[in-house]
Amino acid sequence: MRSIGETARDSGLSVSALRFYDRAGVLVPDRVDPVSGYRWYAPGQLDEARLLARLRRAGMPLADIRLVLAGWTSTDTDLVRQLLEAHLRRLEQGLSDARTEFSALRALLDRRENPMTSLRTDTAVRLSLSGPGLAAALDAVRFAAGAGPRLPALDGILFDVEDDALCLVATDRYRMAVARTAADGHDGDRVQVTVPLPLADAMRALLGGCQDARLTVDGDRVTLEAGDRQTAGRCLGRDFPDHRRLVRLPAGRRAVVDVPAFREAVRTGPARTHASCEQGGEPYDLSVLEVAEDGSVTLAGEGADGPDLVAVNRAFLLEALAAGAGDRLVLEFGAPTAPLVIRRPDDARAFSLLMPVRLED
Repeated sequence: MRSIGETARDSGLSVSALRFYDRAGVLVPDRVDPVSGYRWYAPGQLDEARLLARLRRAGMPLADIRLVLAGWTSTDTDLVRQLLEAHLRRLEQGLSDARTEFSALRALLDRRENPMTSLRTDTAVRLSLSGPGLAAALDAVRFAAGAGPRLPALDGILFDVEDDALCLVATDRYRMAVARTAADGHDGDRVQVTVPLPLADAMRALLGGCQDARLTVDGDRVTLEAGDRQTAGRCLGRDFPDHRRLVRLPAGRRAVVDVPAFREAVRTGPARTHASCEQGGEPYDLSVLEVAEDGSVTLAGEGADGPDLVAVNRAFLLEALAAGAGDRLVLEFGAPTAPLVIRRPDDARAFSLLMPVRLED
């Protein structure tokens, strides 16, 4: 017999993935200790686990994986071959369709000017800011910033200067956060720069205990001064997505939550494990939310179903609630496929969005 840790190490699946596939009935351990609940796998199940890992890396749906595993050791392998060929055809067709669409998109990009380029300035812009205000804005958006090689344009925080305000925006595609703070000293055209995350973190560290701060944007260089200290660096040379297009959401149901109590309910309440090939391929926990008629928010259990359930990454939800920095927050629910919006009651322009996860498998 092999322990779950040994099976994970030798198969290429994580321990959490093996637990998920056990609950899903895809790869059930040969024996479970009735006292400790520890899972033990028979020697022959290692090959099944390795096969499962290959199929998941190829993006095969769980429903088809069940059939492949069931028919793998059969003398009649026609069904397995048909499932493999059918999935390969889907992948090839999807790649062909994606190439066609991306070719059209590249042609459109080649024929149009990039409007974000005009949001850089040749003259230095100097802003006077509240130190605590800028620190709070950085704290409100930092959790949503991307950090990975696949989309380097998101490896920073957008500083969007317009009129008498500085708007900060961060996103990693699965979530987005927006915060604003008052700014004096600029009454010209709109200016946008993307501050890399290490520099943004250095700015936040500089602001501790300082009441006033001065921000200077000079071409592709940004400088923050607080007291007699300063930090500076170059901005990212890539344009940030137009966040204003992403927040035009239809009105939905609203619920006011007591943050400490709701965070504890999310942390300890029911969760569903979701197997994802998108976010690194590792399963993660979902919180499934439902708004009652009286406006209260409840966490739906494993068997709950219905068109009004909204599922989001539980870790992301806990981070967004912590970044809200208040005892009460407003949750806005649209359709199950619309982002969950988390707002501060006293500032509707400071909010975060969490992309929902489709409940399936």
